[in-house]
Amino acid sequence: MASISILFFILVLTCVSVGRANSGFVNVHCKAENIGQYGQQSLLDCVIHFTAEVSNPEIRIVAWKKVGAEPVLIFNHEGLEDKKGYTFAEPSWKKNMNISLLITNTDVKHEGDYECMVFTDSGDATGKTKLKVTAKYTVPTIHPLSEKLPVGAESALICNCDGGYPQVRLRWFDEYNTDWTKSSKMEAYKSKNDLFHLSSRLIVYPGSKLNKYICVVFNSSGGKESEATFETSEPRSGDPSPEKVGQMGKNPSKIVAPVVVIGSLIVGLLLLLVIMKRRAKNEHQEVSINDAEEGQDEEMNKKC
Repeated sequence: MASISILFFILVLTCVSVGRANSGFVNVHCKAENIGQYGQQSLLDCVIHFTAEVSNPEIRIVAWKKVGAEPVLIFNHEGLEDKKGYTFAEPSWKKNMNISLLITNTDVKHEGDYECMVFTDSGDATGKTKLKVTAKYTVPTIHPLSEKLPVGAESALICNCDGGYPQVRLRWFDEYNTDWTKSSKMEAYKSKNDLFHLSSRLIVYPGSKLNKYICVVFNSSGGKESEATFETSEPRSGDPSPEKVGQMGKNPSKIVAPVVVIGSLIVGLLLLLVIMKRRAKNEHQEVSINDAEEGQDEEMNKKC
């Protein structure tokens, strides 16, 4: 099997001139994109089509290769040369012209662009297709950063899931379906088999009123794949909105400045009230003294 690349090169050289004048009589029609599940069989769909002018065509060479790599399957007059894990999907492909490639145990390394080259006595043609590999993530798990989610203090929840591909995003929601993903930070790690481990950390602010947190895995197509729920053991109150959380984190002075201004206004109003009361009291005392003096003057005038 180590000589499959050399064999492919020799076969192409010997057949490259065959049927060039009649190359329009044969075409290879391939599905543009194929989806393969990790650990399962994957099919790269291609079929040979001949024009009506061609009868009883003879297929001399069929070669499958991944772009940028050596061939994985070659058929010629000597028989079939294929790498382990690759074969024709249809045993009767010579009759129905279905030359689709079957990958028996799909891995992340199989993802990419492929070419299928066909040489016949009526011409030659090449078909192109693509394989995208997916792997389903495990159901996520949630645990608090500390042993217990504290009330009245900032803490965090950690959501983990493993064994998926490609890399996707974990999103956070509460029991009211409010999206809290902006308050989280996610990290992704690749394992030896190129699958991903995802970990997301959600900040839980002091005084939160939320009693339920939901971590959701969305696949590469945007669909919900799985989720986990964490419920707090004690009632909570006073949770800020995601928008306010972002503003607080970016510029806390925007929160402090209005508080200082409002406090100053309240203090000023209280001082003004105290001053006005004192002035009113002084004016009342002056009026009383004047009235008393006028009364004394009238009594003295009567006596005289």
